[in-house]
Amino acid sequence: MTSLLRIGEFAAQAQVSPRTVDYYTGLGLLAPAERTAGGYRLYDATDIARVHLIRQLEAQGLSLEEITTALTAGSGDIDDALARLDDDLKLLHAAAETAPTEVHGLLTLISARIHSLITVALQLPPDIPLA
Repeated sequence: MTSLLRIGEFAAQAQVSPRTVDYYTGLGLLAPAERTAGGYRLYDATDIARVHLIRQLEAQGLSLEEITTALTAGSGDIDDALARLDDDLKLLHAAAETAPTEVHGLLTLISARIHSLITVALQLPPDIPLA
């Protein structure tokens, strides 16, 4: 059985402000597990990992809109996303091979960002609640 936390407790454990929890809830990134009779929102403690994921993706430069789209996409979209990523990586590799020397720094930066995002994705615990 998981424990349910009031917004302040949840925010403290997730190391964000209650306003951040409110904002993420408004965007659909988080959802209260239930409400008390007094109307207080209760959040599942397991969603703390989701907050950490959101913060990690933000730190990698993704917008909250992009994160919302990614985390609310259906699980069936992953095969398409991986196929597009594979195509994009092949295109980047081909561009790097033919690019003038002046562009190599930019391509290196793009490649490093892609590598960082893939590293974040590979570190996702398999049981993190994404939807």
